[in-house]
Amino acid sequence: MGIVMKKLALLATALTMVSGSALAADMYVKAAKAPPPVAFDPWDVAFGSAIMSDYVFRGITQSNHKPSVSAYFEPRYNVTKDLQLYVGAAGESISFPNRAAAEIDIYGGIRPTFGAFAFDFGVWGYLYPGGTCQYGAAFDTAGKPLGAECATNFLVNGNVLKKNVSFFEGYAKVNYTINDNWQFGLNEYYTPSYLNSGAWGNYASITGKYTAPSTTFGSSGVGMYVSGEFGRQWLGTSDSFYGTGFTNPGFAGPFPNGIKYADYNTWNIGVGFTYKVFTLDLRYSDTNLSKGDCNAFTSDFAARGNITLASGTSITAINPSGVGSNWCGAAGIVKLSADLTAMTNLK
Repeated sequence: MGIVMKKLALLATALTMVSGSALAADMYVKAAKAPPPVAFDPWDVAFGSAIMSDYVFRGITQSNHKPSVSAYFEPRYNVTKDLQLYVGAAGESISFPNRAAAEIDIYGGIRPTFGAFAFDFGVWGYLYPGGTCQYGAAFDTAGKPLGAECATNFLVNGNVLKKNVSFFEGYAKVNYTINDNWQFGLNEYYTPSYLNSGAWGNYASITGKYTAPSTTFGSSGVGMYVSGEFGRQWLGTSDSFYGTGFTNPGFAGPFPNGIKYADYNTWNIGVGFTYKVFTLDLRYSDTNLSKGDCNAFTSDFAARGNITLASGTSITAINPSGVGSNWCGAAGIVKLSADLTAMTNLK
């Protein structure tokens, strides 16, 4: 009996020691201070650059089907995790008939997010400094004086373009994320004077993107996506500056009240590969604009053709010259870009 009592006493002592140790450990954890929360920094900056084989905008080359470089800088302010304000500046090298030095973009807007829906509302300004008037006459078709610069400079194919083709657009966009792989979007842009032509412009499009699972290329860190867009550009009537042109027997022209530009569809589809901050995008782009209507809209300095009826295959109601442009045709585009944000890549 004495032996049993001794064993029970030893067991009680051991339990007391274990219980005391556990309690002490528990008290120590509770007494420790929690790490301070990470401070919310609402500011961020996105920036990047790209080189591309062709700068195509809504199905139409802006670089005469030649390589182009671009860069952008976009400060952002996150009011909350679901509401962002931003402004930005970007630049692209171009090749315009008026010999503008470059395209400079100034823009700003707001990006609210509601669950799977990401919205974007803003204004975008397209600036083309360094242009010269290309007309070849001192007066337009309405008799308005154009000045010595317009009278002195002209394009050999008869096309004309203003010195200043800068313009702005208001836009609204929404992107819906279904899951980690699928996204769809709608875009709407409007301007009262596209390329300062006097013709209003309205562009609407639908986009889609499939992002492959991150394990597609194993642990290499390479990602892949397939994306596409279908859009339609509606256009109004230009001012009298663009009413000039060659006159062929049996065809109306010039157009003293301006040209009603042709509306058109455009589409593109491509595949992209990503690695860290880099993206390689391979894309096909096209429109349904004829060469004649493309020439009337773009004033392509490289457009060629014969103004006689016998070989004027690009003659249309708004392009009586027969000069045709390939700026709106099928194009393959290779683009290598790098995109970074200060909060993610520069910490």
